[in-house]
Parts: sequence; C-alpha cells; structure tokens
Amino acid sequence: MRTRRYTFTVLIEPGEDRGYVVTCPALPGLVTEGRNLKEARVMAGEAILGYLEALRKARLPIPRDKDIEAVKEKVTVALAAV
Repeated sequence: MRTRRYTFTVLIEPGEDRGYVVTCPALPGLVTEGRNLKEARVMAGEAILGYLEALRKARLPIPRDKDIEAVKEKVTVALAAV
C-alpha cells in the first residue's frame, strides 16, 4: 500500500491541570493533550491521523498546513457590570 506523508503545524500550550494542550490551526476542532511534551506530541500525531482518516472517509479534501508564527499578546476588554 502506498502512503503519503503530511506535516501540520501544532500549537502546544500548558494545560490548566498540568500537562499540555495541543491544537492544530489547519484542522478546526482538533484538540488533544498529554501529561508531558513527549506525550503531547504523540497524542497530536494520533489525533491528526484520526482527523485525516475521517476526512478521507467523508470524501473531503485534506487541507494544507497553516504555517503560522504565533504571537502572544494580551487584550483587555471592558464588560458592563450588571
């Protein structure tokens, strides 16, 4: 069986309860986590593979990677008091 390799950019952030949360900008809704960075990377690979298999099964196109440069900023908003 012939295989094709895909590479996607992921964002890895510290989780609320230890560990790390992984998202993939090119694959909306993909979120996974791991107890440490090594596990988070493994889980990301498994989640991406599952996502791509689901796209293929649904006969949907596999999107291109979104090679982004992450920018960290703080945004302040004002919410009216009730």
